[in-house]
Amino acid sequence: MPIRQIGSLDVSLVGLGCNNFGGRTNESRSTEVVRAALDAGINFFDTADIYGGTRSEEILGAALGQDRADVIVATKFGMTLSPERTGAAPKYVKSALEDSLRRLGTDYVDLYQLHRPDPATPIADTLAALAELVKVGKVREIGCSNFSAAQLREAEAAAAEGAPRFVSVQNQYSLLEREPELGVLAECESMGTAFIPFSPLADGLLSGKYRRGEPPPPGTRLAGMPADRRQTLLAGPTMDVVEELEDFARQHGHSLLDLAIAWLAAKAVVASVIAGATRTEQVYANVRAADWVLTEEELQAVDRIAPGPTLAG
Repeated sequence: MPIRQIGSLDVSLVGLGCNNFGGRTNESRSTEVVRAALDAGINFFDTADIYGGTRSEEILGAALGQDRADVIVATKFGMTLSPERTGAAPKYVKSALEDSLRRLGTDYVDLYQLHRPDPATPIADTLAALAELVKVGKVREIGCSNFSAAQLREAEAAAAEGAPRFVSVQNQYSLLEREPELGVLAECESMGTAFIPFSPLADGLLSGKYRRGEPPPPGTRLAGMPADRRQTLLAGPTMDVVEELEDFARQHGHSLLDLAIAWLAAKAVVASVIAGATRTEQVYANVRAADWVLTEEELQAVDRIAPGPTLAG
């Protein structure tokens, strides 16, 4: 498994997104997925306090057990758990971390991420609180999620000299969702910030599970969506692109899932592709996908099928 960096952290190129734990997958199945990830060489596990109604952290911590010291655990705070538990005010940052440490069964978090910007709290105040947590050894590195290029620049400027800065940003990015190319990726490259794409399979559209005109398989993410949303995704221009991408992958001896993950892995700014999994075989498929190292010619061909956004002006 190739290793890349998030600040001082060495992480596997393919990570495990734990957003299904405690929700779509129960504790037993989630534990099987974690153990398969360890077996496959994954060392980067990404969760959040809000996933599974806080159960994801508990399940992940228990599943890792004595392997905790050998892996990189990332979690997040800032989404609304209750009226009192939300945002990024300094006092809440500290209590949110203590709650996450308790649920994870650990005394430190490798990467602690602000899940979304908090317009009610100056970013300098949040960074100062996070710096204290790093200083006392409860957090190794700090990151953010759902930040724009402008918000990344603001956070960089607000960090006190010599104090910890955001070493990563986690935003949605895939062959079907390329908005980060409008500025965030360039900002990451300029600042030396690692980019972590979430939803790399575009809600499963790039998994190869879905076919035009056919109902989504039971238990899949799209099966749980409203009918009008499913219809929009499984018909028209989106499926045209999906089918072309799948044909391209097949012509090169690979699956659509292989292409989705390999395409992200081809970008040097991407630190780890955190794909979720509800079954052990999905974990192994995600890891195998990174074996496909796309050539420049192949990348250009993919761009012709699924063009990226164009910068205005």
